[in-house]
Amino acid sequence: MHAAHHPDRLTPDAARGEFPILQRRTYLNSCSLGALSRRAETRLGEFLQLWHEMGASAWYEHWLARLDELRTRVAGFWGSQPGAVALLPSVSAALSVVASALEGGATPGAPSAARRRRRVVTTELDFPTLVYQWRVRPEMELVVLPSPDGVRVDPEQFDAAVDERTLCIATSHVFFATGYVQDLPELARIAHDAGAWCVVDGYQGLGQVPLDVTEAGVDVYIAGPLKWMCGGPGLAYLYVRGDRIGRLEPRITSWFAAARQFDFDVHAFEFRADARRFELGTPALPTVHTALGGHEVVAEVGIDAVTARNRLLTEALVEACRDAGLELSLPAEPKRSAIVMVRHADPAGAVRHLAAHDVIVDHRPGHVRISPHFYNTPEEVRRCVELLAGV
Repeated sequence: MHAAHHPDRLTPDAARGEFPILQRRTYLNSCSLGALSRRAETRLGEFLQLWHEMGASAWYEHWLARLDELRTRVAGFWGSQPGAVALLPSVSAALSVVASALEGGATPGAPSAARRRRRVVTTELDFPTLVYQWRVRPEMELVVLPSPDGVRVDPEQFDAAVDERTLCIATSHVFFATGYVQDLPELARIAHDAGAWCVVDGYQGLGQVPLDVTEAGVDVYIAGPLKWMCGGPGLAYLYVRGDRIGRLEPRITSWFAAARQFDFDVHAFEFRADARRFELGTPALPTVHTALGGHEVVAEVGIDAVTARNRLLTEALVEACRDAGLELSLPAEPKRSAIVMVRHADPAGAVRHLAAHDVIVDHRPGHVRISPHFYNTPEEVRRCVELLAGV
């Protein structure tokens, strides 16, 4: 029992009807929280109905299948096998599990080699959760690369910092406060040439920029439904490259990670052979359902159409800002995404002013952050800029 699948492609304009908030607000804050679709709401309603009707027995007849459905859909969307996908409560949890496995020795039977690799290379533009994961481990050497312009970090900086002491590069696909899109294949090459791992926080990437995790060559990619996938909070997706899975044994685990989960055997533990060895207990079922609904809409529009629409919206937004005399902290093409940072003396005040006019954006230090998505229109972004210029 689940929402009917709609195989026909949705145009971005047709998809607007899936998102009720757009009838009342100009919503330009998808990099904080994607809009809620009718499809996601329907999925959630069906979950609640089954809970009322069946209680816990719905697990065996319906809900375990929903977990499998979501893993399969995510795998198809980002170009992996379903067995390379795990569901976790958050990016923080996923990073904790991966870090515990890497730190404990990425290759079972060779702990001395793991101990020699204690350098983790990250950047000052990464989301703090990613950096904090290593900062609380005093035995690690944390290298935080500076940005030359406050917008980007160059691959050459990673290349200079990564050596035989490096355990991993740990960085973002898209920087949360600048919208800069990093070159994942190049970062993976740099890491692998030194015998290190490439761990990527892709929470701002999945759903707004093209992605094939297999072609990218990364070892770990972490994303989720909260933002550009329009699925809500309480869930993260973890990809681990197939030939790496068996080399990682987390020090943080749960019964979902056990090879024989329903044996309930406390006298022995064996990891699952696939990526579900990284899972941490019962996933948040409400978000699993809203994630499936949001995923349906994004997948039916298609990542190529999403990317094209977002590029059009971003160009309209940048042009309107420049015409209005607003200053931008902006990556150069083709490293630009649909996150646009507008410099402002009072970002919080500007966000409140826009909200009073039913325009929803966000702020980060020194900037108003505007993030259109495929369901927005050029007219909406221009209206936002007109209001912002008038603050």
